Amino acid sequence: MEMVILVDQNDNPIGTMEKMEAHRKGELHRAISVMIYNSKGEMLLQKRASSKYHSGGLWTNACCSHPLPGEKTEDAARRRLREEMGIDLQPRFAYKFIYRTDLDQNLIEHEYDHVFVGTFNGTPDINSSEVEDWKFVSTEWLKKDIRHNPDHYTYWFRLIIDQLTNKTIDS
Repeated sequence: MEMVILVDQNDNPIGTMEKMEAHRKGELHRAISVMIYNSKGEMLLQKRASSKYHSGGLWTNACCSHPLPGEKTEDAARRRLREEMGIDLQPRFAYKFIYRTDLDQNLIEHEYDHVFVGTFNGTPDINSSEVEDWKFVSTEWLKKDIRHNPDHYTYWFRLIIDQLTNKTIDS
């Protein structure tokens, strides 16, 4: 049973809860999102496996997950990037934000999302139980595609793209 870290509006831990229960109840919990760029400035996207418990088959950032109870967010970012994409690097913290949205499967995503950024020029070794496909794209192309096809992307990823500045993506 996977547990998540429940937090208050200031990101202070207030307890733990089983992951699916937290998503059914819409409890605010800590999350991570990792943005990876290559040296050309292109962003690495993953297409979530269709079998995922929510947002299956949608394009999103290189990796997104939850830190385990007692795990630092930066350690979780590195661990999940390795587990999902086969990329072993330590992304750096960029910023954090809160969001809440209703998802498919009658779930509610209410997360205090910690966004990390890193650089990688290789070929990911994807975990097919997590990731269906991947690609590097220019941010210009991505922003245009999100405008025209928002339903192809996860909700939190669209928020992150809206918030991105040159400062957060510089390596």
